[in-house]
Amino acid sequence: MVHSTKSAKPLIAVPASTEEEAKPYVSALAPWNPESLVLLPGGTPPDKVLEHMDGLLLVGGADIHPHRYGTNPDPRLGLEIDESRDVLDFELLEAALARDIPVVGICRGLQVLNVASGGTLIQHISGHRNDQPDAASKSMQHRVWIAPGSKLASVVGAGGQVRVNSLHRQGLMEAQRAPSLMTTAYGVSDGLVEALESPHHRFVVAVQFHPERANELPEQFQRLFAALVYQAANPQK
Repeated sequence: MVHSTKSAKPLIAVPASTEEEAKPYVSALAPWNPESLVLLPGGTPPDKVLEHMDGLLLVGGADIHPHRYGTNPDPRLGLEIDESRDVLDFELLEAALARDIPVVGICRGLQVLNVASGGTLIQHISGHRNDQPDAASKSMQHRVWIAPGSKLASVVGAGGQVRVNSLHRQGLMEAQRAPSLMTTAYGVSDGLVEALESPHHRFVVAVQFHPERANELPEQFQRLFAALVYQAANPQK
């Protein structure tokens, strides 16, 4: 349901392929008491939401169709593509960027931000997702370096090295990064881009890892959700 008048709580839009997919992200936002609105392909039209949206949380999910960044799917890779989700995510993100609405992107969300900003992706990266049958309960782990002075460092309280989780098979290196974005975290062992932010917007931060899986990351990464809600509630900050 979209309200006709402004809610006392900031409205955070959470586009996802299914309600179930959105649940862990909505739960991660809940301690900071926003109004979370899950948007599904074929559901509430994005243009009915934009007037009321105070923040946008782009979450994990299917692979982005490579035609979005000017190439064709590699048939050897078996990409899991959901074009209806692409339409939803890109429309909401483009509107949020145009209006300078706060955005946090997670995993696929980072990739959407990069592609929407003019970057590309590597269609398959080995060693960053557990493809075993129990993969849903066991993420890969690796270290990343967070740039001091970045918005991400400010949110989590420090730069430097930290261990994070990993559940993706697509991503980007510096060669694929959109020129308008800044890389603010790298994989220590492989140089993979692990966080991006926009220097041209008030608060646009995206990470390749999964802070909604709170038991797999240092506690301070929950502040990403707190920061999104705070920025959405305080548009002049």
